[in-house]
Amino acid sequence: MARAVDLSHRIDTGMVTYPGLPGPEISDHLSRQASRAHYSPGTEFHIGRITMVANTGTYVDVPFHRYPDGKDLARMPLTHLTDLDGVVVDCRGVDSIGAERLDGSRVTGRAVLLWTDWSRHWGTDAYFTGHPHLEDSAAARLVEEGAALVGIDSLNIDATDTGERPVHTRLLSAGIPIVEYLCQLAELPSEGFRLSAAPPAIVGLGAFAVRAHAVIEG
Repeated sequence: MARAVDLSHRIDTGMVTYPGLPGPEISDHLSRQASRAHYSPGTEFHIGRITMVANTGTYVDVPFHRYPDGKDLARMPLTHLTDLDGVVVDCRGVDSIGAERLDGSRVTGRAVLLWTDWSRHWGTDAYFTGHPHLEDSAAARLVEEGAALVGIDSLNIDATDTGERPVHTRLLSAGIPIVEYLCQLAELPSEGFRLSAAPPAIVGLGAFAVRAHAVIEG
């Protein structure tokens, strides 16, 4: 029997995804108590409100995030984001992930998930410094071999000690979505699962939170 594994961090009021970005604010637009004035006795509803930056929690980047003429969330085909054959690449203990880490992994047409185990630091200051990242040479190989999507369970798929973002630049220019801030990759086999990480179809945004999950084939 197939089993689903949630690969996303929960979104909660005030949580910090990236230093300098504000945390989400979750509140009532219409409380249950206030809604009683609009409905028959015994009937009530809740309508919530959330204010947050697009890059909150576990999220996907699509080409518009980097390029003004790239596909935004609304134009990104679901075939690039859902029901993708997946492969996990074990990158634990490696700060800078080079192309050689992909040796032995078939990535063509697949969602390639880089397992660094950095998500163990989620919710602590340690998460924000010295995080593992992908090297440009590895990104070039993923483009050359036709990966469908690339994800990582770390702060950023690029190094963040400078303003350069070569991995984002290379992958998004090739139309390859990036999912960052994954978690629970240890629950997945190296192969034999399907990944989905679809955001809402929002016009004019290049990144947004997703409920990334994998279905392990029975």
